[in-house]
Amino acid sequence: MKKKQKIIVLGAGLVGGVIAADLNRRFNVTSADIDQDVLLKVEKEGVDVIITDLSDPENIRKIVQPFDLVVGAMPGYMGFQTVKAVIEAGKNIVDISFFPEDPFQLHQLANEKNVTAIVDCGVAPGMGNIILGYHDASMKVSSYQCYVGGLPFKRKWPFEYKAVFSPVDVIEEYTRPARFVLHGQVVTREALSDPELIYFDEIGTLEAWNSDGLRTLIDTMDIPDMIEKTLRYPGTINYLRMLRECGFFSDEPVEIAGNKIKPLDLTAKLLKDIWKLKPGEEDYTIMRITISGIKEDKKKELVYDLYDRYDIQNQTISMARTTGFTCAAAANLVLEGLYTAPGISPPEYVGRIPDCFEFIMKYLANRGVNYNLSVIE
Repeated sequence: MKKKQKIIVLGAGLVGGVIAADLNRRFNVTSADIDQDVLLKVEKEGVDVIITDLSDPENIRKIVQPFDLVVGAMPGYMGFQTVKAVIEAGKNIVDISFFPEDPFQLHQLANEKNVTAIVDCGVAPGMGNIILGYHDASMKVSSYQCYVGGLPFKRKWPFEYKAVFSPVDVIEEYTRPARFVLHGQVVTREALSDPELIYFDEIGTLEAWNSDGLRTLIDTMDIPDMIEKTLRYPGTINYLRMLRECGFFSDEPVEIAGNKIKPLDLTAKLLKDIWKLKPGEEDYTIMRITISGIKEDKKKELVYDLYDRYDIQNQTISMARTTGFTCAAAANLVLEGLYTAPGISPPEYVGRIPDCFEFIMKYLANRGVNYNLSVIE
């Protein structure tokens, strides 16, 4: 029997749709989007739908009023204004949009409104933060490494890549300067820097490079060495660097035949269909988190490995499962009153609470998303 609490999911794309369907098992869920086609898919899962323009903050403030919780699954460039509008409306929110702005800019507002706002609550950022937060609360962590990627199972020339998020969001990962912590100092290098090859038993060798995935961990964690790297098939970095250096990822307008266009807009438009996962195409998510430190006066190295594949039975892509179910778990925490901290909460804050950490891990495992832990002493 469903609980009476009402949830609205803003954004009904590949990930937002999975979140809505999952939460609809226990709660009354409504999905909102301007795209009628994506809403038809979630409607088939028994989710109520609203066709509306989510680019208007005033519209968001109005439509969220009848709901007990809001889930944000918008493109990154719309994420910050969406979270801000929801907080202004006085509604709790769990968000996965990975927006470039500093979420703590909204901390005072959320406190004033007594709103709980969990941000960056996906797989990475998201689960990496949750796992680190949990262990940082019980040991002296000296090093954190996260290698993560979502890839098509079948490699297809030329890109050997498919995107489940907006192409603009993906491209930003290739242009946004990468920050990491080295010997206690924040270091900034260009995206795609420091490439290395990493071997995984399940799929072989992948290529890793610096990306700006640490996010809030840089400010919330006192750990001398922290880094996140993105994983792709070997050779990917070469064509990405070429496209970037030739200006295809630039948002500076150029004039062509009297018209000014942003190369980034054109590139994203061209790549949208090429990068889109077609029905039945399988993907996987791979992640390796290594946490080193001291616990009870002993050196410990904790290694979490995730390898998740496309769910054939439910026809659900892996990146939507690993991202969406993490978000859905956090939504349950808020609605059940297990996490009630007002203000902006990055996932590491949630992970610090043992009951919350265990709830999320169990929630994911029940859906076949398993983080396998190895301990080296």
